[in-house]
Amino acid sequence: MDQPSGRSFMQVLCEKYSPENFPYRRGPGMGVHVPATPQGSPMKDRLNLPSVLVLNSCGITCAGDENEIAAFCAHVFELDLSDNKLEDWHEVSKIVSNVPHLEFLNLSSNPLSLSVLEKSCAGSFAGVRKLVLNNSKASWETVHTILQELPELEELFLCLNDYETVSCSPVCCQSLKLLHITDNNLQDWTEIRKLGIMFPSLDTLILANNNLTTIEESEDSLARLFPNLRSINLHKSAGLHCWEDIDKLNSFPKLEEVKLLGIPLLQSYTTEERRKLLIARLPCITKLNGSIVADGEREDSERFFIRYYMELPEEEVPFRYHELVTKYGKLEPLAVVDLRPQSSAKVEVHFQDKVEEMSIRLDQTVAELKKHLKTVVQLSTSNMLLFYLDQEAPFGPEEMKYSSRALHSYGIRDGDKIYVEPRMK
Repeated sequence: MDQPSGRSFMQVLCEKYSPENFPYRRGPGMGVHVPATPQGSPMKDRLNLPSVLVLNSCGITCAGDENEIAAFCAHVFELDLSDNKLEDWHEVSKIVSNVPHLEFLNLSSNPLSLSVLEKSCAGSFAGVRKLVLNNSKASWETVHTILQELPELEELFLCLNDYETVSCSPVCCQSLKLLHITDNNLQDWTEIRKLGIMFPSLDTLILANNNLTTIEESEDSLARLFPNLRSINLHKSAGLHCWEDIDKLNSFPKLEEVKLLGIPLLQSYTTEERRKLLIARLPCITKLNGSIVADGEREDSERFFIRYYMELPEEEVPFRYHELVTKYGKLEPLAVVDLRPQSSAKVEVHFQDKVEEMSIRLDQTVAELKKHLKTVVQLSTSNMLLFYLDQEAPFGPEEMKYSSRALHSYGIRDGDKIYVEPRMK
């Protein structure tokens, strides 16, 4: 008789958490010993399970003995079953229904799109607060069933599911705070607005890698759709081409954090320009691209914004420019300061009673300067001592005794003095 393909949840559990593979260690969070009972399995006296079970990529296709699951997993609150071969929601339900304290469940990369999730199965997920369905190709009908049966669901992960559209649920999910729906193909803003309708309490919306196009929505409508949105991630939204889309983010009344990397609008700007222009346009955010916006950085950015646009014609100046001019007044352009090191200096060369003003290159060495001065002071380089006097130095002349030292290392400036003396024999 052929053995069934795949492995059961209980089979994998017993193998992974056997004493040989998972020695029992006492201490908080280290593991829970499941003692033997007369009615229990003979396995019970030798398994020590943690409260967080990670059983990913184990080839699991079914649940196994439900009584065993209930006996071993009463204390488990996190379960990772990602990248297995579970294709029947009934088998998942058999596992979850026997883990009464389960709060986090990861079902990513299981072929669950091959079966229909019935309400009776979804009901066994009722206590789950965080559910991960990445790359499961879960249909929107499946998602709707989950939303109706999980009254405490707070975080939902729907990445890599090939969604091009969003299907609205007939019932709003008031509990959901975080939606992670990256790496799909949600391009049109009309699909995103459906998420606002479905999840009115949404705090965090992660939309990276969706090729999102322009935000076609009025300010009032955006405020109504996402009244509690605090954080939004729009990384690599390839369709965002204009600053008006960025300005519309100000319509979210509670928005504090924005992530906006890899969008076409910003590609032509330097890293400094991107950050400062975004901060200036988004006055309420406290974190941009993962970095906190300090008060000093905000003021610098807003002043930068004024100067950046001050030379443009009136019709090309953004509205935010006028708001900031009202706040800071019209600013003067910043002076252009050349920070390149000085290449030459005009110095006074003193020898005996003679003084000669000379322009010397600062990239040359002391030895090279001596050669240059040889004809001026009529001394050989070996018989020449040089002393440098900084016009602001309080300690007097400094002997230039190292032949290979570059002149610029002395900090020589226009007006300084160099004294030449013959070496005493």
